[in-house]
Amino acid sequence: MAQERIVAFDGPVNFRDLGGYQNEAGKRLKWHKIYRSDSLSALSDADQARLTAMNVTVDCDLRSAYEKETAPDKLWSGAKFIDVPIYAEDTSPRKHQVYRFLHHIPDMKDNFIGQIYQQTLLDKHSQQMFSQIFMQLLTLPTDAALVYHCSAGKDRTGMVSALILMALGMDDDTIARDYLLTNELYGFAVSHQLPTNDEIANLVAKMNVTKGEGTAIRGITETIRGGWGDFATFFEKELGFSKADLTKLQQLYLE
Repeated sequence: MAQERIVAFDGPVNFRDLGGYQNEAGKRLKWHKIYRSDSLSALSDADQARLTAMNVTVDCDLRSAYEKETAPDKLWSGAKFIDVPIYAEDTSPRKHQVYRFLHHIPDMKDNFIGQIYQQTLLDKHSQQMFSQIFMQLLTLPTDAALVYHCSAGKDRTGMVSALILMALGMDDDTIARDYLLTNELYGFAVSHQLPTNDEIANLVAKMNVTKGEGTAIRGITETIRGGWGDFATFFEKELGFSKADLTKLQQLYLE
């Protein structure tokens, strides 16, 4: 298969391969293994056949129960559906209120979207959902691929992407640029003309990750470093994995 960042489908307009990003140790994320997307409720027959051909065997749906009910995913042959609603659907007090006392959590008061991401990251329900996604990645057959998605493929999908990219050693600018790429793609979707890999590279190179929405994803990256020191500690203490699990994840998805 071609190494394409944007995978063209009839239904989804923000279906992307997470492969190709290079981490700080010079290793690259494998292509055709981890995909992120917007809603998979409008897949055509051709889309479903293509997903089967791509051997995408796990569909992690990050949306709420209401979203799933009103616009359910169209599953394809060989796919396993994983229900992982990132946002808790109750309003009970959350443990992140205690975290502010125990850890050096960055103050996101001037970064509204970043504050939402931070509060989600600190929520125990959300952590359990993140953990389930990582478990799927750790147990995915070597010849298979996984996709995770919300409705637009931006906020919830962006948070999961940030965690995966952190786990695989990507720097903050790479994580922010992957997050911001969603904004660019919806402009292309209106014109029904997806950008080429070269056009994407030019877009990414021009992105300002220090202003506006470019800082939003710091609600994930800076909170993890401020609260736990590094991703490995967060992965172990809050998501319930071991150092060996993180090493295995990196071995599975880096080259």
